[in-house]
Amino acid sequence: MDSLTQALLGASVGGAMLGRWHGRKTLVAGAVLGTLPDMDVVLDFGDAVADMTYHRGFSHSLFVLTGLSLVLAWLVRRLRPHPDYSATRLWLTVWLIFVTHVLLDTFTSYGTQVFWPLTSAPVAISSIFIIDPLYTVPLLLAVVVGLIIGLNPTGMRWQRIALAITTLYLFSTLAGKHMADYRLDRALALANVQAEHRFTSPTPFNTLLWRVVAVDGDNYYEGLTSWFDPDMPELVKLTRNFSDAAPALEESPQHQRLRWFTRDILRYDLIEGQWVVTDLRLGMPGYHPFRFALATVADDGETSLIANVEMWPTPDADLSRLTDLFRRALDNDYRFPIAALAGTLDKPPTQTTANR
Repeated sequence: MDSLTQALLGASVGGAMLGRWHGRKTLVAGAVLGTLPDMDVVLDFGDAVADMTYHRGFSHSLFVLTGLSLVLAWLVRRLRPHPDYSATRLWLTVWLIFVTHVLLDTFTSYGTQVFWPLTSAPVAISSIFIIDPLYTVPLLLAVVVGLIIGLNPTGMRWQRIALAITTLYLFSTLAGKHMADYRLDRALALANVQAEHRFTSPTPFNTLLWRVVAVDGDNYYEGLTSWFDPDMPELVKLTRNFSDAAPALEESPQHQRLRWFTRDILRYDLIEGQWVVTDLRLGMPGYHPFRFALATVADDGETSLIANVEMWPTPDADLSRLTDLFRRALDNDYRFPIAALAGTLDKPPTQTTANR
């Protein structure tokens, strides 16, 4: 999730656990600890693919964070002991702040390596968008109230109520995930498509309208489905170009890591003599922020891998599409132009492109 939400979550957890003894200080300390796992973004892992796929790695490992929580609790207990609560309660507070950060991230689509250093695929439940006001606002209100009135019994109650509400909301998103998965499976069955990989996730800032994506060889199918839809989603067939790109990328370690990290939810486009690989999970048709040029193709057809991979330029997001998504969420007959937008992915960057 976004950094603000993670800070608020850490603040509320800290306040609920230790606010009785330390007051407002626990909100500040909890906010700091709640953002600590995301500090890996300042590290340079080598190239753009590594920076993407090693983010939420060791810093989000339950093994690493459990050990770190023990060390931090021991240091605090040694330097600033408090006689009114136990070392176990202090450790549990720090551990819960770390673990709730990680668990919340697993509900997004990005992918979180909770079992690092084990090489199991990143966990991505994909039931909540990376920014969701319905989750964030209750925590924000609770923290603001706690900062204003302090963590007296009323202030503590605000923290616990906010944590209960947001936890219930987070688990309620699994119902939307189940709905989207079921409808995608039904639509694929009706179309007689045997998908190799499938993916569903909510569209930006809501859990009413969901993207559904299925990969089948050189093609992928994409559609939208809402809680208000009476029928199965209409799937748009799009070209993935995997067979054309695969020979050029066979020896690319970046390509292999992307396939592992995304579970093969990828698209390939030959643009200006470069094979550009797109992570289809993140973003929307026409706007996918994680794209990488992995190989070049000469005029004679000879290919060569790009050693120092950089992020492919991404167009500025068209915020007017949010209105289109809102209309589509409420109206099954509203036509969202998936094919037209996806068709822009094989075009070279324009003057309005912003480098990431």
